[in-house]
Amino acid sequence: MISLSFSNVKEPNLYSAKRCLFQILSDLYDKHIFLLDSPLLTKNEKDFFLSVTNDMDDTTAMWTLHKLSDFLSRFYGQRVIVLLDKYDTPMQEAHINGYWDDLLPFIRSFFNSTFKTNPYLERAVMTGITRIGKESIFSDLNHPKVITTSSAEYADCFGFTESEVFGALDEFGMSDKKMEVKKWYDGFTFGRCTDIYNPWSIINFLDTGEFDTYWANTSSNSLAGKLIREGNREVKKDFEKLLSGEHLHISLDEQIVYDQLDFDEMAVWSLLLASGYLKIVRLDKFKNIGNGLRESAYELDLTNFEVKLMFYTIIRGWFHENISDYNHFIKALFADDVDAMNDYMNSVAQSVFSYFDTGKNPPGNSRNGFTMDLSWALWWNCRADMY
Repeated sequence: MISLSFSNVKEPNLYSAKRCLFQILSDLYDKHIFLLDSPLLTKNEKDFFLSVTNDMDDTTAMWTLHKLSDFLSRFYGQRVIVLLDKYDTPMQEAHINGYWDDLLPFIRSFFNSTFKTNPYLERAVMTGITRIGKESIFSDLNHPKVITTSSAEYADCFGFTESEVFGALDEFGMSDKKMEVKKWYDGFTFGRCTDIYNPWSIINFLDTGEFDTYWANTSSNSLAGKLIREGNREVKKDFEKLLSGEHLHISLDEQIVYDQLDFDEMAVWSLLLASGYLKIVRLDKFKNIGNGLRESAYELDLTNFEVKLMFYTIIRGWFHENISDYNHFIKALFADDVDAMNDYMNSVAQSVFSYFDTGKNPPGNSRNGFTMDLSWALWWNCRADMY
């Protein structure tokens, strides 16, 4: 069995990302150093083994898991199982930091040599938040079995069930905390299982007895924040509704992938759902939309209070630097001080207007985009005392 994780590949540029990936692969070979003593490996194969280092070239790195599968298959006399956790974390960071197109060729070749053209592979399990069926890195891999948040299969295996959590609370003498724990950490849904709790949050709560955003503090929230901050006006409006306690009624494709995030609003909600930030309240997979056409209709909500608090903190932070100026604006408003109000509006225009309205996909009406961003600044500052 070959087991590895890409969860730590969170680098700001292509060079660092590859060095991190190569280090993971090099460490994996170090753990199998005993293969060098085997007479089953030829001199050329041993030379390849020794060439796997953190500064190897792309071609060598591309073949590492394929070749290691070969070596282990011969050594143990059976084909191997490959377990890859957080396979798409490098792609998340590449998308956020602008080197997606540069990383894509290597990742595609690496995955295809490992999972598509590998005769020594028995089976593989990969975990990530992007549905791999339509992902461009798997353009040649057309036979995976995909389990998503709406799949019934393994639905109770992705976290703690409510009975397990309540049983643990009883054992730790925290029976009186059940409803508050449910408010904070319940809400993950998989298939028909609607009361799934994140294990990391529950374990930390049992350890400390304190409520906190444990899972949110460990997950990579930069992509989620980026999608909302740089999203169009409709994304912001819909997210405001979610934070206000309303549900989002939408049709989406759970197969949406990273290279669609910059221009497809549905891709944003798909990724937030797959990431665990949203939960499915209701799903109608065959909703009739007329003319004999049907589509999947989702009713979505924020997963729980932990997630809601996380997003509040993220968005609040965007405007933190302007809070004091905002307070001056309110005072100027009540004092009818037009000049002071104008100074504040100019500062908002310089820090917000140019960022949101001149990106890859600027709104059709820049004034409306500016108004929407300003309204978010005012709305968040006004809601500060509500939390």
